[in-house]
Amino acid sequence: MANALYDAWKDLIASAGLGLATLDLTAATLKVAAIDTGTYTFSQAHEDFADVTGVVDTPVEITTPTVTGKTIDGGNVTFPGMTGVSIEALIIYMDTGVAGTSPLVAYIDTGVTGLPITPSGADVTLTWDAAGIFDL
Repeated sequence: MANALYDAWKDLIASAGLGLATLDLTAATLKVAAIDTGTYTFSQAHEDFADVTGVVDTPVEITTPTVTGKTIDGGNVTFPGMTGVSIEALIIYMDTGVAGTSPLVAYIDTGVTGLPITPSGADVTLTWDAAGIFDL
């Protein structure tokens, strides 16, 4: 699998948000979930965080998200004291506070320093690619 934007996210952009308060990624709460691909298989049919299985530990917020041209970037993320099974991918989503209304944005399994990871109880810091997290 390669990095991909979810089709449902692209539909949200094209349809002006379908009632979401904002699609401004710099003002939204973007989170990243660490994913065990032995439990989760990427599917363009997945739309919101309720569709996601295989989440390892607790998702963390991407601080200081930026949009420059078509590139989305943000601060590197640290999962404190991470435990669980091996992590082979990441899912970025817009957290609304309710899994069933939190749209999936991107699936990432390449371009992040440190993947795959086997958590050991220590902090795990993921470093985004120098070119940014993903391009629109």
